[in-house]
Amino acid sequence: MKILILGAGKMGSFFADVLSFDHELAVFDTDPQKLRFTYNTVRMSNPEEIRDFDPDLVINAVTVKYTIEAFKTVIPYLRKDCIISDIASVKTGLEAFYQSVDQPFASSHPMFGPTFADLRNLSTQSAIVISESSPKGKQFFLDLYNSLHLRVFEYSFEEHDETIAYSLSIPFASTLVFTSVMKHQEAPGTTFKKHMDIAKGLLSEDDYLLTEILFNPYTPKQIEGIRKELKNLLDIVERKDSADMLRFLTKARENIAEKN
Repeated sequence: MKILILGAGKMGSFFADVLSFDHELAVFDTDPQKLRFTYNTVRMSNPEEIRDFDPDLVINAVTVKYTIEAFKTVIPYLRKDCIISDIASVKTGLEAFYQSVDQPFASSHPMFGPTFADLRNLSTQSAIVISESSPKGKQFFLDLYNSLHLRVFEYSFEEHDETIAYSLSIPFASTLVFTSVMKHQEAPGTTFKKHMDIAKGLLSEDDYLLTEILFNPYTPKQIEGIRKELKNLLDIVERKDSADMLRFLTKARENIAEKN
């Protein structure tokens, strides 16, 4: 298959590495400097070159803020049967966009980022493939993610957003609150250091991405749950109620226990 990747950033480069030995691959980026380290691919920085390459599939890996803009740039140079696809962690506006164009589409979310995941071993990571995707596009990403030994789930656009509100908004909000009250520690403990590493990784992400994830319409309910439990914990601490503290800790351990 002839595959065009839009964007030579971290995820674009990852997909190029994964796919370049089994497919004829091209990478397009408007910044030629970012193409210097792409291997075994055709490099493009002029959209006119896309027509000559004539891809069967486009994987849009640009920053989430520019996902739709990037599609609009390249679609005039694609065949009508070329599958366009995104790997965005925020699907806001994408369902409506796909309905507005003639191109078949596939949408997925590899739920591992280059910030935290070990890209050499993804067996503990997950991916979501959007169920409304075209059959051929959906099967491509199901096969790809299974070949990487990911845990793969099929969700609708709406189910994806609900899942992301839980799996990303809760840790994002908790980490941001931690950093907002944090002070420099002369002698930081192990737990503090681990939280600090997570916070640094999170805050190295694109501001627009963090904002859009937290502005997910399903996020407020999740943050409200955090606020409720913080209020409960504060009350227990202020009362120094050992019995309630034990119940709180027991519930927390049950929530993270491995399910049989």
